[in-house]
Amino acid sequence: MSTLWAKDFSTKSRRCSVDLNRSGWVMRLSLAIILTIWLFFSGGAAAAAPSPGVGLLQEGIFAFEQGQYEEALSLFRGYVIRNPQAKDLTQAYYFLAKIFLAGDELPSARLYFERIPADERTAPVRFIEAQLLLGEGASEQALASLMQLSPEELPGDDRIDWYLATAQALFQTGRELQALAILNSGVQLHGAASSRTLLKLAHQIGAGLSGEVLAEGAFMLQGGPVGLDLELYLARAEFASGNSDDALRRTERIIASRQPFLYRQEAALLYDRLRGRPWIQRAIGVLLPESGRLAAFGELLKRGVELARELHDQESEPVKLIYRDTGGDPGLAEEAVRKLANEDRVMAILGPISGAAAESAAHQAEVEGVPMLSLSQRDGIPEIGPQVFRVSLTDRNQAAELARYAIDELGMDSFGVLYPETAFGHEMLALFSQEVLKRNGLVVDSESYPNDATDFRSQIRLLMGEDPNQPVDFDDLPEEEQLEALFEPEFPPVCFDALLIPDYADRVALIAPQLPFYGMEKVPLLGINGWNQPELVRNAGRAVEGAIFVDGFFRHSSYPFVRDFVDLYFATYGEEPTILEAQGFDAANILFSLLDQAWIADRDSLREALSRYRDYPGVTGATSFNAVGDAEKQLYILQVHRGSVQQLN
Repeated sequence: MSTLWAKDFSTKSRRCSVDLNRSGWVMRLSLAIILTIWLFFSGGAAAAAPSPGVGLLQEGIFAFEQGQYEEALSLFRGYVIRNPQAKDLTQAYYFLAKIFLAGDELPSARLYFERIPADERTAPVRFIEAQLLLGEGASEQALASLMQLSPEELPGDDRIDWYLATAQALFQTGRELQALAILNSGVQLHGAASSRTLLKLAHQIGAGLSGEVLAEGAFMLQGGPVGLDLELYLARAEFASGNSDDALRRTERIIASRQPFLYRQEAALLYDRLRGRPWIQRAIGVLLPESGRLAAFGELLKRGVELARELHDQESEPVKLIYRDTGGDPGLAEEAVRKLANEDRVMAILGPISGAAAESAAHQAEVEGVPMLSLSQRDGIPEIGPQVFRVSLTDRNQAAELARYAIDELGMDSFGVLYPETAFGHEMLALFSQEVLKRNGLVVDSESYPNDATDFRSQIRLLMGEDPNQPVDFDDLPEEEQLEALFEPEFPPVCFDALLIPDYADRVALIAPQLPFYGMEKVPLLGINGWNQPELVRNAGRAVEGAIFVDGFFRHSSYPFVRDFVDLYFATYGEEPTILEAQGFDAANILFSLLDQAWIADRDSLREALSRYRDYPGVTGATSFNAVGDAEKQLYILQVHRGSVQQLN
């Protein structure tokens, strides 16, 4: 074991199983919860996935819903063969027709459709008939059938297909503008992200229009996603005829639109030709609070960003940084993204740091199609959309790394948590419990304390399974209990291997000395990045000796590139950097390193490069982005050793 601790991390003791009334109850409750979860995911899943005894039809439907079409096809066919007189054959015929229709095997799809009795042909069945007619070339009949249906009558997956089929039927019967109007309605109803097939069909139809018909369609659908596409065709026609001024005005209007648009990059390329310079500038927009209560944090982040720019521009083509003040305000952040994307024409946006501003900015970045590298810790920011990434240290990062190190490296498997009664405290308890459970460990006990507490006797005694009102001093016990205590064997003071305290250094300095005072001795302590402050060791002293905690930055790291950053920062600003400056430095350098690659010439290629970015060697740890755009960082594992904080990894 690589730490100072030499205790045996066994929890098999009489105190744990018998004497710790409260902790034992918590442990039994936790195990019951785990058993319930296991039963839900094992037995529950088994109930959801049909067993052979339930019938081939149900198994086929389950396979179809899981996207296992070959297996579903085999099961449905088997059901039809074995149950030729069954009352629910219609269901099997329906799914067989859908499978063959999706595979463009129209005769087989028609065969099973015809087997469905006329009085059982519901809206979804009649939609199959319309698609068959369309595929067989009977466009007028297909259109008549489709117009008798409403998308609301169809299952969710079929609704977009109804717009697609209806537009195809209209187009094939010479009604191009009506087809475009149907596609535009479908996109507006279901959103651009879910309607790419509709937008692509509209693009194909628009390519065949010209003259007055094209102009009429652009006017009729102006402002909508399909209307923008027709505007782009008009701009190209104007440019080809030598009318560059009208083409330029139209192209600028397209690019500045807030409507999601698949072909915005094509409009940007046309703009480049019209203006003789790139639409997208070699620039990054930086959203920071330069005013308001968060201004001090914004200034620290800006220092890190500027230090990265200074180093980069000495050896590479300069990148322009355009700062916008959010003041921590969501409305200002949203407007700043819009202007940076369309007026300043930046390649990417860095920031903001506050949760509300970051969330608002992220939604607008999705609308504008501009990559955004957020510095906010708020949950769910990267999940807003594919344009949004995050590079900052999160609470989940810390919980996951603490659990990994304690379980995988130290061999622990049971934990206590002493946490503040705040939203952050509750979140850290939940996150750490989840991460521990993933590794087959367990949080067996937890206690909370008021945010302004200074006396932690009650919580500590409860964690030890003792009555908090019982006298602590042996001499204060009744004579009979003193006599019993003489013959009682020694047991561990607690029923867990380590205690997590997710709070900041000033509070930890109050808690840690009280642990041994109230009898919780030699219990390893775990902490978060809030522990990484000079006052921790100065005020808590020996009480935190051997404690382990994590952080996203350690200015005394042995890594040469971290020492170089700290020295450069100190030489520039006359003080040592914090994690804020380090995060600003790394975030800016990630974007700079990508902009220097020749193949990254637009926002789409930059977004693609960010999504595949792996192991950037930053001062805040090696950084990669996962499938949703969240940073996966190798955090610093730190330990208090002989009165100073040292790096373990």
